[in-house]
Amino acid sequence: MKLFIEVITYTLAIVLLIPSLVLFVECTIAILLPAPLIDKIETTPAAKIGVLVPAHNEALVIATTLASLINQVSSPESIVVIADNCTDETAAIAAQFGVKVIERIEPEQRGKGYALDFGLRYLALNPPDVVVIIDADCQVTEGSIEQLVSMALKEQKPIQATYVMEKPAVSQPKDIVSALAFIVKNQVRTTGLAGMGLPCLLAGTGMAFPWFVINKVQWASGNLVEDMQLGIDLALAGYAPRFCRSAKVIGILPQQQKAATTQRTRWEHGHVQTLLTQVPQLGMAALAQRRFELLALALEIGVPPLSLLVMLWGLGLIIAIGAGLFLGIWLPLGILSLAGLMIFTAILGGWFKFASKELPGTALLGIPGYLLWKIPLYVALLLKPEKKWVKTERESLNS
Repeated sequence: MKLFIEVITYTLAIVLLIPSLVLFVECTIAILLPAPLIDKIETTPAAKIGVLVPAHNEALVIATTLASLINQVSSPESIVVIADNCTDETAAIAAQFGVKVIERIEPEQRGKGYALDFGLRYLALNPPDVVVIIDADCQVTEGSIEQLVSMALKEQKPIQATYVMEKPAVSQPKDIVSALAFIVKNQVRTTGLAGMGLPCLLAGTGMAFPWFVINKVQWASGNLVEDMQLGIDLALAGYAPRFCRSAKVIGILPQQQKAATTQRTRWEHGHVQTLLTQVPQLGMAALAQRRFELLALALEIGVPPLSLLVMLWGLGLIIAIGAGLFLGIWLPLGILSLAGLMIFTAILGGWFKFASKELPGTALLGIPGYLLWKIPLYVALLLKPEKKWVKTERESLNS
């Protein structure tokens, strides 16, 4: 029995050490890098751009999104809004901006992947050189479209912008912690990967694709995290995405409790399910193709959502303390203590460099409450994991 417990304790400690180390290395590299410089690459004058904006009942936010985009393109018609199974005024509001609006009515096929496939088939009638995809609930900072297109033309690979979520106007402590977790995942860690010359995952918005890459993967999908799967598929096809630090898109976390729970459930259940199914595939492909970038992506996906990682670490620590006290097995406790130090150093360092001006240090005190809020979400992951794509209810970006 002692041997069995010893094996379990050591295994748990090592399994938790690996993602903790990956997180620590990524964040440390990001913290040490200088601030990003605006890329000086000149967009080819003849380059044709298509901007796809998938939208399902986005009447509350589509105007703000298009307002942030319209001055970044040469012609409003280069922006294509896909009004996907809409029952509100999304299409009419978008049309007021002079953009192209195409409507898709297929209620049996829900999910952003299906909408994007529809939009890409429309663009295929007169293909652009680069396709940029922006979610209908995001604001795009000035110059970001040019930066994405320039880098896509240079690298001839998919490009991902910095994508962060701001806390809502009336925010609770958990909203601030959630915004911090998002910054660590989508900005700090991705910056670290870029600093090491490694590819990144796609975040679903603020993405640019050279047209010839479009047909390398399947777009029509109801996957919970279609963006993450898309990045994996492209990497396996030889087109691993790259990160553009100087381009930025901004979303706002849902203010309503139900909407926030729906959003986090879809993201985190999808991440864990992808982790379990795709990490082994990427690992085997890395060995077969002798491509280190695939192993790097496997390690990146292998880091679970931060709240889940902290919860698992806490559980592992309790088990290790028990093993030490009752069986005299102390090394796993030392390994887990090191893992915990790396986790919290990564989070604190990432906050200090990337988020301390927007998110007060007192926000870190809300982490315990944030973890408690997440417990039902992870219980549901064990008992009734999310299987279908569910849209997050929108709130006005100006509210």
